[in-house]
Amino acid sequence: MYKISLKDLFIIFFKINSVTFGGGYTIVTVVRDEFVDKLKILNEDEMMDILALAQGGPGAMAISTSILTGYKLRGPVGAVTCLVASTLPCLIILSLVSIFYSQVKDNFYIRAAFDGISGVICAALFLTVFNMGKTSYKKYPGFTLIMLALVFVLGFFFKVKTAYLIIMCAVIGIVVFAYFDWRLKNV
Repeated sequence: MYKISLKDLFIIFFKINSVTFGGGYTIVTVVRDEFVDKLKILNEDEMMDILALAQGGPGAMAISTSILTGYKLRGPVGAVTCLVASTLPCLIILSLVSIFYSQVKDNFYIRAAFDGISGVICAALFLTVFNMGKTSYKKYPGFTLIMLALVFVLGFFFKVKTAYLIIMCAVIGIVVFAYFDWRLKNV
């Protein structure tokens, strides 16, 4: 297997976090494309594990995804490298924005650019959800469909908060998969 250098890891995450707008989930598609499809140093299951951990943990999704990917590929030093690479662009960009904010806040072209970016963010989020769902469905088709329907109904119709849905799904996953693991060992 190809082992990525710390320098390459830094450059990749610096570039990704420099141009990926819209929050943590928009980075997921870009990271997956880079490490699963292009470099082929992570497989779909490893990427899903990283995303599940990043999503379930506290903090920003983009930072957590970067740290966990770095840790998976290069251990603790890789995690720190990716942490720095993923936070540095944000610090640089926000520092520049804060300096020039009063001059650009009402600029038509800057507002238009952000309006254009919002369409891409929606598409990237859709792709992320679709790819994650496809991977999960291949592994556990029945469970995935039941959980998808349950979460949709609770979130859309009953307005259950996302944090509660995540906790609920984690508990259901533990119960269901612990039961099946116990059954397999005791059959």
